[in-house]
Amino acid sequence: MARKKARIISVANEKGGVGKTVTVINLAAGLSQRGKNVLVVDMDPQMNTTKGLGLSAREDGLSVYDVIKLQDPVPAQSVVSHTAWEHLDLLPSHVDLSGFEIEVANKLGRENRLRKALAPMVNLYDFVLLDTPPSLSLVTVNVLAFTTEVLIPCQTQPFAYAAMDELLETISVIKEEINQNIKIMGVVATFYDQRTRVSNKILADLRADKRFKEKLFSTVIRVNTTIAESADHGMPIVFFRRSSTGARDYLALADEILA
Repeated sequence: MARKKARIISVANEKGGVGKTVTVINLAAGLSQRGKNVLVVDMDPQMNTTKGLGLSAREDGLSVYDVIKLQDPVPAQSVVSHTAWEHLDLLPSHVDLSGFEIEVANKLGRENRLRKALAPMVNLYDFVLLDTPPSLSLVTVNVLAFTTEVLIPCQTQPFAYAAMDELLETISVIKEEINQNIKIMGVVATFYDQRTRVSNKILADLRADKRFKEKLFSTVIRVNTTIAESADHGMPIVFFRRSSTGARDYLALADEILA
């Protein structure tokens, strides 16, 4: 049965190591635990989101690359894989995605390949969550051209906070030139450690930053080694160890988004 149009959320940051992939994995799981049907789209050729959801390359070799490629693209519905958990599906990535930019560099409409390919999917889910590469590329542009909301994870470290300027500029350009419907949904502080002075300072800076006054989530994702452990086991933390602080934080973030 068709559902109302999904909320299309990209989790993006042009700096690596800020918790982008684990946020996609665990937020998706948290939303699925609240009864929402979620499609995760792994747009990073490193495939970490795919692996973090307990899957690897499909036996038929199909991935999101085959959905957006120029020659004989495959319908997205036929590439979606079911994860081990109810309400949680995945459009897996593959290393082949790294060649996408070269293949379409001079092609008309190259920035809208993903939007065109996933258009039939948006009425089948409550949420579509997209992971992005940790750099600005044509793959990232495709994600931002398709998305309507951007969730920005910001590690509570100085370099991560400073790097947000570049992402905000990119979103501004995308909004002006390609996708007028895109907006910043919110900023979530990640890797927060209340024991350290620098972590507390960056969190305070985020809360005082006028750009994020209405955008900063109350939920803070605390440092928790169980998050990395769960990723190593190919399981979202809410299924791996529900009693952990990481699980509680991501469920709280899911609830805050739903609210």
